[in-house]
Amino acid sequence: MNLTVRIEVFKEGDVYVALSPELNVSSFGDTVLEAKKSVKEAIEAFVEECDRMGTLEEVLEEAGFTKVDDSWKSRRPVAEEDLALAL
Repeated sequence: MNLTVRIEVFKEGDVYVALSPELNVSSFGDTVLEAKKSVKEAIEAFVEECDRMGTLEEVLEEAGFTKVDDSWKSRRPVAEEDLALAL
């Protein structure tokens, strides 16, 4: 099985936080590269546990992933922007 997951990396204080928004899995590192490696390991552990529990397909579908043959791909927005609100 192939799984394509979108991640975002943020700087928070002295560390970098990497997040997979669709799966709600995150991790951190002292560098962007370390954060990306760490979140990859966290996602792999999450996916393995879901597979062990027999819930992987359900979790991926609920998170908006689409299955094509033996691959799962995360949803992609048709538009993305920051929206400012005056509250």
